[in-house]
Amino acid sequence: MTSLPEAMRVLTSPSETGAVTLALPQDVQAEAYSYPADFFQPRTWHIPRLRADRQALQRAASWIRASQRPLIVAGGGVIYSEASALLRRFVEQTGIPVGETMAGKGSLLYSDPLNLGAIGVTGTFAANRIAREADLVIGIGTRYSDFTTASKTAFQHPNVRFININVAEFDAFKHAACPLVGDARATLEELLTLLDGYTVAPDYRAQATQLHTAWDAEVERLYAIRNEPLPSQSELIGAVNELSSPEAIMVCAAGSLPGDLHKLWRARHVKNYHLEYGYSCMGYEIAGGLGIKMAAPERDVYVMVGDGSYLMMNSEIVTSIQENYKLIIVLLDNHGFKSIGGLSRSLGQEGFGTRYAYPDNNILPGDTTGAEVHTLPVDLAANARSLGAHVIECQTRADFVAALEAAQTIDHTTVIYIQNDRYLGVPDYESWWDVPLAATSEMPAVQSAYTNWAEKRQHERYFL
Repeated sequence: MTSLPEAMRVLTSPSETGAVTLALPQDVQAEAYSYPADFFQPRTWHIPRLRADRQALQRAASWIRASQRPLIVAGGGVIYSEASALLRRFVEQTGIPVGETMAGKGSLLYSDPLNLGAIGVTGTFAANRIAREADLVIGIGTRYSDFTTASKTAFQHPNVRFININVAEFDAFKHAACPLVGDARATLEELLTLLDGYTVAPDYRAQATQLHTAWDAEVERLYAIRNEPLPSQSELIGAVNELSSPEAIMVCAAGSLPGDLHKLWRARHVKNYHLEYGYSCMGYEIAGGLGIKMAAPERDVYVMVGDGSYLMMNSEIVTSIQENYKLIIVLLDNHGFKSIGGLSRSLGQEGFGTRYAYPDNNILPGDTTGAEVHTLPVDLAANARSLGAHVIECQTRADFVAALEAAQTIDHTTVIYIQNDRYLGVPDYESWWDVPLAATSEMPAVQSAYTNWAEKRQHERYFL
C-alpha cells in the first residue's frame, strides 16, 4: 500500500517526476484484502515551486549586469514550470536573445524578435552564431544535452560563464555554472526584480533581431521549395505548419524529422510542438499522439512520422479508432532510414543498409546505387487502412495540401501518406555533432571524414 503514495510523490516531484510503474503479481491481483478506510480518502498533492538560494541569485544578477553578449538557452523546464509568459517579460525587459532546445521549443512564439530559434546540432544559424560568441549563457530548465551543446562546441567565447536555473541540482551545476536550484518561473520572477533597469547594448539587441529576421526568411525559402518528382521534407513540414491551427499539437520523435522540425517549425502556441527527442525513441509518435489527444481532446493532434518509425509501432491506430480519439497522421515514406542514410553519407559510408531494398548478390544496396534498386513490396497505406484508419494517398504537394484540408472533415483517425525525397535535406547551420568513425579505413571518403572529425574535435570544450 505504501507504494501508491510513493508513486504520487514521484509524479508530483519537480525534479524526480517521470513514469511510475506499479507491478502486481497475478495471484495478488485476485486476492481479497481488508484495506483501511483511510487509504481511500481523497488527498490533494501540491507541486512546490522551489526557490533558489538568495546569494546565488545576487551573484547571477551581477554576472548578467557585467556581461556584454548574454544568451538564454530555454529548455523544457520553461514549459513545465509554465514560465513562458514570464520569460517573454524577462526578454522584453533585458533584451537578452533566446535559443530553444528540443524540449524548450515554444517557450517563446516563433514571431518574437528575440527568439533565435533552435540551438545546437539541429539549430539555426541565428542561435548558433550568437551562442558561439556569448560571454554568458543562462540555461533555463535545460540539461545541456549533446545536441544542445553541439557536442560541447557551441560556446566558444574564451571567458564564457554559465548561470543554470534548474530544479535538478545535477543539471544546475553543469559547466561550472552559478547554480540556481529552483523553479524556473519563481527564479525568473526574483531575477527580474534584481535586474531592474538593466538591458543589453542596443547594437547587440539589433544584431539578434536582424538574425531573427534572416532566419525567418530562410524558413520561408525552405517552405517554398517545390521539388520534383518527389517533394522535399521541408515543404511538407511547411504545409502542415501553415494549414494546421495554432492551437493544434504537432507530435514527432525519431528519424530526420526531429532535426528539420526543430529548425523549421514555427511554434504559435506554447504547446504547439511536442518533441523532446529523448533517445530518438522510434515508435513513440502514434502512441504518444494518442496520449496527447486523450489529454487535450479539444485540440487537433498531428502525428508526423517516417516510414521507419511507423513500422516500429503503428498498432495504436486501432486503439484511436476504438476509443474515438481522432489523430491526423502524416506518414512520410522515403523507403528506408533517411536520417541514418544521411549520417552515413556524411561519414563517407555511402548509406549502407539504410534502404528498404533486396540485396544484390547478397549485398545490401547503399545510396551510391541510386534508383537502380529492387525495392521491397511494402504498402504502408494499405497497412494503415487495414488498421481502420481513413487513408489519403498523395502523389504531389498539391495532393498533400488537399489531403490536409480534407482531413479536417473526417471524424476519425486519418493517415495522409506521401513519398518524399530521400536526399534533399535541410542544411546544417554552423554546427557539428561528434560521431566517431573508423580511424583506419581503405575508403578515401572515410579517410577524409576522419580528418575533418579530428579537426572539429579540437573545438570541444570542458568548463571546469
